[in-house]
Amino acid sequence: MKTSFQFLAVLLFLSSFTFGQKKSAKIDSIIQDNYKKSPEVGISVGFISNNEEYYTAYGNISKESKSRIDKNSLFEIASITKILTANLIAQAVIDRKIKLDDYIDGYLPKEYVLQQNLKNKIRISDLASHQSGLPDIDFPKLIELNPQQPVSNVTQSTLTSLINNCKELKDYGKYQYSTMGYTLLGQILEKVYGKSYDLIIREKLTDPLKMTTTLTKDFNLKNKTTGHNPDGGIQEFFNWNVTAPAGLVKSNSTDMIKFLKAVLNDKTKVGQASIIAEKIFYKDDKREMGLGLNISTDDQNTLYLKSGDSMGQSSIICYNRTKKWGIIILLDQRNSKMRQDLLNTIYDTVLK
Repeated sequence: MKTSFQFLAVLLFLSSFTFGQKKSAKIDSIIQDNYKKSPEVGISVGFISNNEEYYTAYGNISKESKSRIDKNSLFEIASITKILTANLIAQAVIDRKIKLDDYIDGYLPKEYVLQQNLKNKIRISDLASHQSGLPDIDFPKLIELNPQQPVSNVTQSTLTSLINNCKELKDYGKYQYSTMGYTLLGQILEKVYGKSYDLIIREKLTDPLKMTTTLTKDFNLKNKTTGHNPDGGIQEFFNWNVTAPAGLVKSNSTDMIKFLKAVLNDKTKVGQASIIAEKIFYKDDKREMGLGLNISTDDQNTLYLKSGDSMGQSSIICYNRTKKWGIIILLDQRNSKMRQDLLNTIYDTVLK
């Protein structure tokens, strides 16, 4: 009887493995076809299905280099950083450092002084689900000032002025995508743990998950891709600054699959925190939001996803907890339509 059970277990594993291989082959075909049509856009994709990992990549790390993009090539993940920050916030809940319905007042650095009518109004979950009503950073203006490094002009003084001079919360409780919100969440993490965001993300995410190429301040690697704006011009990677928790982490397909593997495992702290982040904190006719996650539900599936766009690269991450799969798509050009079209095609033809 024991032998029969062992045989059945092996058979189920092989069946699952073969199923994953078929999916990965279809995904590779879609990515290859896209690259043939748009060879100017390099791409790296990681896919996980029932804990088995698959990778595919096309293009060179730069036009001048013969080195090919692979699963270890470094990209800007841009606003996908927000789901890392959201996971850290949920871990802080597990650590009993915060509660999601706590007001932010007592957790903000001392530089911030909320106007009287704003006090005890904004909850931590409001920041994480983009409904705080706080003013945001003026990116179009920053891009005009410095198209290569627009966030370089954002300082603590900039943030303090925006918050302290805010006299009313415009459309509080309504969705307004916010870099400011996630910058503040990073600072809240720093206050409750008594450490820098850079150190917190390493201690609670990248080190325990062995995400060795998920980088913060130092990212000058030989295998770093070159970013390109929509017109094909070279675009610098953003340097680290105070807005880091909202979008300045750099990573690769290998490390993001390690993250997804932990997310899909509810026995890990990262997985337990992800389950907290997957709860619906905002809902309207157009969207449902968790903590940093967009939630998409149809008759058969619930998907959790987050996209990212820097000035020179685009990315998207998506996973299905019930069916135990996840995918990361990284492009070396800012091309939000391409990364979204790729995910849609892969989902509709392979994963649905």
